[in-house]
Amino acid sequence: MSTFLRNVWYVAAWDHEVPVNRPLARTILGERLVLFRNDTGEPQALFDQCPHRFAPLSRGTVVDGCLRCPYHGLEFRGDGACSRNPHGNGAIPKAAQVRSYPVVERWSVLWIWMGEPGQADPELIPEFRSMDPETRWVGKDYLLARAEYQLETDNILDLSHIEFLHPGTLGSDAVKQAQTDVQQEGNTVFSRRLTRNEIVTPSLARRYGIPEDQPVDRWLDTRWNAPAVMELWVGVAPAGSPDPRAVGKQVPFTHLFTPETASTTHYWFATSYPRRMGEEGRLRAEADVQYLREPFENEDLPMLEAQQAAIGDCDFWSMKPILLPSDAAAVRARRVLTAMLKAEEQFAPELLGGGAA
Repeated sequence: MSTFLRNVWYVAAWDHEVPVNRPLARTILGERLVLFRNDTGEPQALFDQCPHRFAPLSRGTVVDGCLRCPYHGLEFRGDGACSRNPHGNGAIPKAAQVRSYPVVERWSVLWIWMGEPGQADPELIPEFRSMDPETRWVGKDYLLARAEYQLETDNILDLSHIEFLHPGTLGSDAVKQAQTDVQQEGNTVFSRRLTRNEIVTPSLARRYGIPEDQPVDRWLDTRWNAPAVMELWVGVAPAGSPDPRAVGKQVPFTHLFTPETASTTHYWFATSYPRRMGEEGRLRAEADVQYLREPFENEDLPMLEAQQAAIGDCDFWSMKPILLPSDAAAVRARRVLTAMLKAEEQFAPELLGGGAA
């Protein structure tokens, strides 16, 4: 069975990563791609190889909304067709065509469809209104992880690890006592965690705007959509609140994973505040995402990459991992993904031949 779903939307880039005048090279599902914008600013994606002498188009330039090959100057539109041959009489060879991929810009993200283009329905893009740049200040960042994307998903869906992996930043010694609830609606998995009477770290207390050593009820509610995008809402309320979520304050955190290869993963993460907060909201979004980068980069990534090194090319389930109650959401997500992969293999096997690089 293939490692990757094809007929789904993957994150390809933050919106700002692809400016109007410069292409971006990116490998997704083991395929080398180039992203750029046409003359109206709409994002485009092509296979990153000129059909003439196989030069990477990402080394070229954007000219009047087309991508110019850096080697011999052939130009290609966003649909992959060659639009200009600067040589001889300018005749364009019939084979001068590059594979194109559907791309949609939504929720501060460029989404790409790696499967059958005719099935690329934008309505299938998961909702992330917390990253709507029209209404929110969105603080954004990116890391490349040398670990398989499902390990990244497991890490967010089982947040019991923050007590042990992030004791000085995100965790506390009360996290393991959290009340947990896992639900599934169709192919969407929800994990809700509530820790009562928790003393958070001093740095988190400052970010929450509460006195140090003041006990709070803290929740971490996660939504997972296949193949690997998640929205996490984190909030606090005074300890002992009958319904903490109804009276407390919460902030969204987005975790977006796309396989680069079978053992490396693109990781985009973000937080946001309402635009009505003005400059304070913009600064807080930027500060919060930079605060998160430190534990993500220096604590999560080394652990996930060490896991990947230990697992190697072995199938995860073939290693017979023991399961804890806190694994429930991650196991649900893995089972959903396995079922979707089997269904895609049955109904569209031609899509699954590549991508497991």
